[in-house]
Amino acid sequence: MNQPPVSLALEKLNVPHQIFRHETPVDSFEKAASDRGQRPSQIVRTILFRVSEEEFALVLVAGAGQVSWKKLRKLLGRSRITMATEEEVLAVTGYRIGTVGPFGLAKPVRAMVEAGVLKEEEVSIGSGMRDTAVILKSADLMKGLGDVEVVELFEKDS
Repeated sequence: MNQPPVSLALEKLNVPHQIFRHETPVDSFEKAASDRGQRPSQIVRTILFRVSEEEFALVLVAGAGQVSWKKLRKLLGRSRITMATEEEVLAVTGYRIGTVGPFGLAKPVRAMVEAGVLKEEEVSIGSGMRDTAVILKSADLMKGLGDVEVVELFEKDS
């Protein structure tokens, strides 16, 4: 079986990780977590936002929580941002939606990590391939990402 592109990129960065292949197609967040023996808060989604015509931002978010658009707009200094289209995601990351990981991207892009990601010792990220994930320590994820912004993007529970 082919090695996922995110795993290849991590090897080049000397970041320890393991590849997890799902035996059946993943159709929900809960199934992904359950198959991997993880809690939903350990599943890290890599979401691409369109900031302007040629500018994009990648946000890593743990769990199923929704990003605060208001906080993200303020952080990016923009009054309007959108989620990247399927075509934009493929062009910028080189990956299809549902497989995006933050390594081995087609183009360099500003990346931010939502603080919740760091609450988990072990996380899993997209591998660049369907029904396959990369599992690694959150500290190793951060080491691999290098100089990345850690931000608060969830609304606080009142």
